[in-house]
Amino acid sequence: MGLLQFDKLPVNNLVGADWNTYKEILQGREIDKGYRGKYRLTTAVCRLLSTLAPIQERRYQKRLANQPLKHDPVFILGHWRSGTTFVHNVLSCDKHFGYNTTYQTVFPHLMMFGQPFFKKNMSWLMPSHRPTDNMDLAVDLPQEEEFAMTNSMPYTYYNMWYLPKYWQEYADKYLLFKDITPEELKRFEEEFIKVIKIALWNTSGTQFLSKNPPHTGRVKELMKMFPNAKFIYLMRNPYTVFESTRSFFTNTIQPLKLQDISEEEIVQNILTTYTKLYDKYQADKVCIPEGNLIEVKFEDFEQDALAMTENIYSSLQLPGWDEAHTAIEQYVNAKKGYKKNKYAYKPETVRLVNENWGCAIEDWGYERL
Repeated sequence: MGLLQFDKLPVNNLVGADWNTYKEILQGREIDKGYRGKYRLTTAVCRLLSTLAPIQERRYQKRLANQPLKHDPVFILGHWRSGTTFVHNVLSCDKHFGYNTTYQTVFPHLMMFGQPFFKKNMSWLMPSHRPTDNMDLAVDLPQEEEFAMTNSMPYTYYNMWYLPKYWQEYADKYLLFKDITPEELKRFEEEFIKVIKIALWNTSGTQFLSKNPPHTGRVKELMKMFPNAKFIYLMRNPYTVFESTRSFFTNTIQPLKLQDISEEEIVQNILTTYTKLYDKYQADKVCIPEGNLIEVKFEDFEQDALAMTENIYSSLQLPGWDEAHTAIEQYVNAKKGYKKNKYAYKPETVRLVNENWGCAIEDWGYERL
């Protein structure tokens, strides 16, 4: 158990941003009264740590910048709370995959030097489990890369965690790439490639395994960057997703936000963003070549994770199943009996999901309540 409780963190994840990114994210944005102490401490720590960023940049340019990627990535897509974390953990047992770690999400500029020191201190301070679902937390475990990208540039969707008053603005521009400028898009692509290369170097992988729900709205752009990328899209009962997302977002945003937001506003943003993400994915998945996309119901994966994983390898023609099979089986067996949160669908949940996410229920073959 870490020294600090998740909901009482004195700083937020922006402590690991480079100074220019930090300033750009917060420029012209108001900090509400109750969060100014957290803002000042986060600013001070960020300013101090960002002085080290040039050291890594020099090492990156010397060692990795000109090294081509051997393989296009494998992307695990799906709305938050659709089972992407579990699938990511299962596939990351295959040692040929490289991935972003929890440490890299917070400190993307402290990867190629000083990592043992900073990682030891982070491990000492951070909680050992996610508060919303009791999933393991550790500095070296696989994690989604959006937080790392947020600390590397100002053009990502996860700015909404810190500045929730602008939630839908960030969703339209940086989740769906609607009205994003060519300069912003170029910076996004450059920083994403850098995150991938450093992650592969750090985990000794040869192919990047991405688990990043925001990428679900960026399929068209990802295909331009990586024409041979593979995609795993996870579907889950929308009623469960709503209850789980509401709990997850309501709890996760507390130690990160620098602005007030009500529970009612969180719910409305969840409903709106889900619809936008669903529509964008449905429109853009036609860009993916046949054989490079598999769509999986998480309930099916959860029931027989080993067989479903083998099917994913076969369908996408991913290499290495024979070599990875034993490690994957051991991980899956170790997770049997894991107690998940159980959600009772309140009448209000049923009404909101039916009114806003009915298309997903019907398209995916779930029973409407």
